[in-house]
Amino acid sequence: MARRIVNVAEDKKAEDILLLDLRPDAIIADFFVIATGNSERQLKALTEYIREAMKTDYSKLPHSTEGTSESGWMLMDYGDIVVHLFVEEKRRYYDLEGLWRTANVLLHIQ
Repeated sequence: MARRIVNVAEDKKAEDILLLDLRPDAIIADFFVIATGNSERQLKALTEYIREAMKTDYSKLPHSTEGTSESGWMLMDYGDIVVHLFVEEKRRYYDLEGLWRTANVLLHIQ
Protein backbone atom coordinates (compact mmCIF):
# COMPACT_ATOMS: atom_id res chain seq x y z
CA MET A 1 0.00 0.00 0.00
CA ALA A 2 2.84 2.42 0.82
CA ARG A 3 4.45 1.64 -2.52
CA ARG A 4 1.15 2.36 -4.30
CA ILE A 5 0.98 5.76 -2.59
CA VAL A 6 4.51 6.48 -3.83
CA ASN A 7 3.49 5.46 -7.36
CA VAL A 8 0.44 7.73 -7.33
CA ALA A 9 2.50 10.66 -6.04
CA GLU A 10 5.12 10.05 -8.73
CA ASP A 11 2.49 9.74 -11.47
CA LYS A 12 1.02 13.07 -10.40
CA LYS A 13 4.38 14.85 -10.55
CA ALA A 14 5.23 15.09 -6.85
CA GLU A 15 8.93 15.69 -6.26
CA ASP A 16 11.53 14.33 -3.85
CA ILE A 17 9.40 11.36 -2.79
CA LEU A 18 10.71 9.45 0.19
CA LEU A 19 9.45 6.18 1.67
CA LEU A 20 10.72 5.59 5.22
CA ASP A 21 10.42 2.36 7.18
CA LEU A 22 10.02 3.37 10.83
CA ARG A 23 9.82 -0.18 12.18
CA PRO A 24 10.52 -1.52 14.75
CA ASP A 25 11.12 1.56 16.89
CA ALA A 26 8.26 3.93 16.09
CA ILE A 27 4.78 3.52 17.51
CA ILE A 28 3.37 6.31 15.32
CA ALA A 29 3.31 4.30 12.10
CA ASP A 30 5.26 1.67 10.22
CA PHE A 31 5.90 3.84 7.18
CA PHE A 32 6.10 7.51 6.26
CA VAL A 33 5.65 8.70 2.70
CA ILE A 34 7.02 12.24 2.31
CA ALA A 35 6.64 14.21 -0.91
CA THR A 36 6.86 17.76 -2.20
CA GLY A 37 4.33 19.55 -4.37
CA ASN A 38 5.08 22.65 -6.41
CA SER A 39 2.03 24.63 -5.30
CA GLU A 40 -0.96 24.69 -2.98
CA ARG A 41 -3.07 23.52 -5.89
CA GLN A 42 -0.82 20.51 -6.50
CA LEU A 43 -0.90 19.57 -2.78
CA LYS A 44 -4.68 19.50 -2.86
CA ALA A 45 -4.68 17.43 -6.07
CA LEU A 46 -2.11 14.97 -4.68
CA THR A 47 -4.26 14.45 -1.59
CA GLU A 48 -7.32 13.79 -3.73
CA TYR A 49 -5.48 11.38 -6.06
CA ILE A 50 -3.98 9.40 -3.18
CA ARG A 51 -7.29 9.27 -1.34
CA GLU A 52 -9.10 8.00 -4.46
CA ALA A 53 -6.42 5.40 -5.26
CA MET A 54 -6.48 3.99 -1.72
CA LYS A 55 -10.27 3.90 -1.73
CA THR A 56 -10.40 2.19 -5.14
CA ASP A 57 -7.48 -0.22 -4.70
CA TYR A 58 -7.74 -1.09 -0.99
CA SER A 59 -11.20 0.14 0.13
CA LYS A 60 -9.40 2.34 2.66
CA LEU A 61 -9.95 5.95 3.58
CA PRO A 62 -7.57 7.87 5.82
CA HIS A 63 -8.39 7.68 9.54
CA SER A 64 -7.73 11.40 9.66
CA THR A 65 -6.31 14.23 7.62
CA GLU A 66 -4.62 17.36 8.89
CA GLY A 67 -3.40 20.59 7.40
CA THR A 68 -4.60 22.37 4.29
CA SER A 69 -3.13 23.06 0.91
CA GLU A 70 -3.09 26.75 1.86
CA SER A 71 -0.87 25.98 4.88
CA GLY A 72 1.67 24.22 2.63
CA TRP A 73 1.42 20.95 4.56
CA MET A 74 -1.06 18.10 4.48
CA LEU A 75 -1.10 14.80 6.34
CA MET A 76 -3.09 11.66 5.61
CA ASP A 77 -3.14 9.00 8.33
CA TYR A 78 -3.81 5.46 7.12
CA GLY A 79 -2.82 3.89 10.45
CA ASP A 80 0.36 2.03 9.62
CA ILE A 81 1.18 4.53 6.82
CA VAL A 82 1.29 8.30 7.26
CA VAL A 83 1.55 10.48 4.17
CA HIS A 84 3.14 13.95 4.50
CA LEU A 85 2.76 16.33 1.57
CA PHE A 86 4.58 19.66 1.65
CA VAL A 87 5.51 22.65 -0.44
CA GLU A 88 9.32 22.97 -0.47
CA GLU A 89 9.58 25.73 2.15
CA LYS A 90 7.45 23.82 4.70
CA ARG A 91 9.31 20.58 4.04
CA ARG A 92 12.62 22.25 4.87
CA TYR A 93 11.09 23.86 7.96
CA TYR A 94 9.64 20.64 9.41
CA ASP A 95 12.65 18.53 8.34
CA LEU A 96 11.03 15.13 8.89
CA GLU A 97 13.98 13.47 7.18
CA GLY A 98 16.26 14.93 9.85
CA LEU A 99 13.90 14.04 12.66
CA TRP A 100 13.64 10.43 11.44
CA ARG A 101 17.22 10.14 10.16
CA THR A 102 17.66 6.71 11.77
CA ALA A 103 14.72 5.29 9.77
CA ASN A 104 15.47 2.92 6.92
CA VAL A 105 15.02 4.63 3.52
CA LEU A 106 13.18 2.14 1.33
CA LEU A 107 12.85 4.43 -1.66
CA HIS A 108 13.91 7.92 -2.66
CA ILE A 109 12.69 9.35 -5.97
CA GLN A 110 14.12 12.76 -6.74
